[in-house]
Amino acid sequence: MSDLILIINTGNTSTKIGIYKGETKLFDESIKHSDEDLAGFSDINSQKDYREGLVFDFLNEKKIQIDELIAIASRGGLLKPVDSGTFLVNDEMIKDLIEAKRGAHASHLSAQIGYSIAKKAGIDCYIVDPISVDELDPIARLSGHKLFERIMLSHALNMKAVAKRFAKEKSLDYKKLNLIVIHLGTGISISIHSGGKMVDGINSSEEGCFSPDRAGGLPILQVIRYINKTGIDIKKLEKMIFGSGGIFSYLNTKNFFKVEELYNQGDKETIKIVKAMVYQIAKEVGAFSTVVNGKVDNIIITGGMAYVDFLIKLISERIDFIAPIEIYPGEDEIEALAEGTLRVLTGEEKPLVY
Repeated sequence: MSDLILIINTGNTSTKIGIYKGETKLFDESIKHSDEDLAGFSDINSQKDYREGLVFDFLNEKKIQIDELIAIASRGGLLKPVDSGTFLVNDEMIKDLIEAKRGAHASHLSAQIGYSIAKKAGIDCYIVDPISVDELDPIARLSGHKLFERIMLSHALNMKAVAKRFAKEKSLDYKKLNLIVIHLGTGISISIHSGGKMVDGINSSEEGCFSPDRAGGLPILQVIRYINKTGIDIKKLEKMIFGSGGIFSYLNTKNFFKVEELYNQGDKETIKIVKAMVYQIAKEVGAFSTVVNGKVDNIIITGGMAYVDFLIKLISERIDFIAPIEIYPGEDEIEALAEGTLRVLTGEEKPLVY
């Protein structure tokens, strides 16, 4: 084998590795990490050599030498705001990932590992559409107070990938389409794509509809009064809103398949909470349709919860009057990373420099 692309996607509890030859996936494996596996590491950065060793173990198991690789694609992290596209990993990016000024995240190890292996192999390492992709229209940045500016953090990798995949499958030009993309996961991101850019969207960390573990946009004065009354620590407040908010705060579970089970059993509280989430998702979709004056070509629903038929039905009933709906269930980040890297290797896109 030759001309292979190595894909690396590090998460909190797993290291996902893939091998592609052109558009063909040859291998795709997820290595799980228990709390015990990672307990001895002081922070995320200190896991780099351990996880890099696992990547080499994978390559050895598949009998792949690094001189058979043509490129490496790694998941991007919480970098500074960037345009959408495929970026060459460089020293400045690695420095920012290690320093983690916008927050520490396990995804930061992906490029560190990929860049290290790429140097050994004498090839390039890339990231594709990191979390910090920010193509907001200038007027969409205004929050309502001059001290605060809207910042985009979203499931950009998957949303941009399915939007481009949809256009390619329909023989359409992505840059000429107006698309609303809904990513249904533990966090829910919704974005409006126009002219080839994600011109507005929900930062699922702090605004928009609630989701399985995120509170979304909250009544700000009530939050201020709660802080003043309880004196809650800022870290605890962040955890309450991001990680213990949303459905979890109401039903004490983040597992939507458990929620589905309760819903189908007719549990009244579950039905109310799910319908409220659907209501909020639909409101956001309706709002984003105004960004393009209602001229939405298609709505795309993706993410892990897009496999849940009853949820898709509830959402579709509220929004299908806006535009036709296409479903791309799952969040295949390995495939999205391969696609973005191939667009550069084939000359379809030029690599961006961080």
